[in-house]
Amino acid sequence: MAREDDKLDLMSKLLQMVAPGTAFRDGLENVLRAKTGALIVVGYSPDLMDIVDGGFSINCEFSPNHLYELAKMDGAIILSEDIRRILYANTQLIPDPSISSTETGIRHRTAERVAKQTGKLVVSISQRRNVITLYQGTLRYSLKDIGVILTKANQAIQTLEKYKTVLDQALTNLGASEFEELVTVHDVCNVLQRIEMVLRIKYEIKRYINELGTEGRLISMQLEELVGNTEYEMVLLLKDYARDPSEEKIKDLRLALKRLSSEEILNHHDLARLLGYPHSNTALEEQLSPRGFRVLNKIPRLPSIIISNLVERFEYLPHIVMATIEELDEVDGIGEVRARAIKEGLKRIQDQVFIDRHI
Repeated sequence: MAREDDKLDLMSKLLQMVAPGTAFRDGLENVLRAKTGALIVVGYSPDLMDIVDGGFSINCEFSPNHLYELAKMDGAIILSEDIRRILYANTQLIPDPSISSTETGIRHRTAERVAKQTGKLVVSISQRRNVITLYQGTLRYSLKDIGVILTKANQAIQTLEKYKTVLDQALTNLGASEFEELVTVHDVCNVLQRIEMVLRIKYEIKRYINELGTEGRLISMQLEELVGNTEYEMVLLLKDYARDPSEEKIKDLRLALKRLSSEEILNHHDLARLLGYPHSNTALEEQLSPRGFRVLNKIPRLPSIIISNLVERFEYLPHIVMATIEELDEVDGIGEVRARAIKEGLKRIQDQVFIDRHI
């Protein structure tokens, strides 16, 4: 699964390199519109030069127009790693023919084999199909029309809005249950599941934003507005309910949740197991007490070190709620003024979640 994460990171990096608004994408679009086709390799290395035959050295500054003019010749173009210079033009690439390829066209087959053999980014622009295809290692991706991506991104934003509304209600209901001391493993897994689903939609939209480049600014603003602090909410939830709330364990939990399949994320038993609870039919009904990280973070101007001190001293949220001002005052870093602010803040949060709770 780590390999899958690496693939997603590579895809994100590649899409940013060829995003609309970049000089490289302008050059690719010029070639595409001219219907001349092109084979472009990004990055110089001895391995690459071993399979290069003929052509001539250019070593000039990169510009969309230069790329367009050089693409009129049949051979491949080699750019520097940072796409700031055009190094060679009209070269013939001769990759190892024993490397497997699923492509049928000569240009695309060459691009795939060069990408697999050298690990470099190879861009193939089809002369007939009018498609820009990216290859790097075993990765292959055809760039979509901007209008199509915008439509998909807007649909994903609408889906995200619905999921976020459901998540917000689930968090409110959980907050009310926390104050009533009625939280079960099932309740926690339900919220965890909804947060993870929202984050998965977020990552999908971020990929669209990378591919949209300068055209994706509005989508990016909407995304930030919708899910700005959701990942932090996830971390606080894990710190409240994971059997082991250490920083290292929380980091491992986040990775484990990302790696769950779509089916596994819907299975509360799998989520409970990750949190450290036994896999049994009755485990989901086991009652839990939150440590209080999530609720305490809602109190304005309460530093994280003070929250940690409170949890260390009282262990669970119900104990903090029941503590007197004098008992709160005894905690390191809390004076009488802050103790009163904590009491009032908890009362205000409790009143709000009871009002907003959906029965």
